[in-house]
Amino acid sequence: MHVWKDLDTTVAGRLAAASDGERAVFCAAAAQRLMLAHEALPADERRPFTLGLRPLLEAVWDGALGDAAAFDSIKRGLGTYYLGPYCHNEGPDGPDDADEHAAAAVLHAAEAYMHGCHDFALFVSGHAIEAATELPPQDEDFADDPEEARAEELRRQLRDLDLIATEAPTLRRARFGLTPATTTRLAGVLREPLSRIDDLSQ
Repeated sequence: MHVWKDLDTTVAGRLAAASDGERAVFCAAAAQRLMLAHEALPADERRPFTLGLRPLLEAVWDGALGDAAAFDSIKRGLGTYYLGPYCHNEGPDGPDDADEHAAAAVLHAAEAYMHGCHDFALFVSGHAIEAATELPPQDEDFADDPEEARAEELRRQLRDLDLIATEAPTLRRARFGLTPATTTRLAGVLREPLSRIDDLSQ
């Protein structure tokens, strides 16, 4: 039985039904956890390209939580990527830096914010799922069980979506800008818990 595949279908349905604003926060949260995991790796295992995407991730968070001024930073960040050597059509013969899970998640999160389509959120979800089988597990019970590692990541994503849904009416307006007080409040009630590496249910 592939429990994780059923959970994956559920997450995909939830993302399709969510607003652009909810998906932007979901993407920022998943990308944040992957970035934190990458930043925690030994120095010789960290990739400069991935680490260099931290400002873009911060801009995505700002935009997702209602700072409309972040649009320009996100646009420039994606433009730098598109014009750089890591965006290419050389397949396996080209550099693979943009395929690293945290890097790819940040780039897809930025696209999700810019364009709103839910496919980019699915890409972010997929990178988090696959990373769950490669990163050190939060629960040692999953260390030798990639199927359960994927399932647990998807359960986490569903809990993320549950929390994000509590702010759905506000997030539907976030792309057009919210008051500074509202963005600060959202950072506390959403960004802080969603950024936790450990489980939301703990």
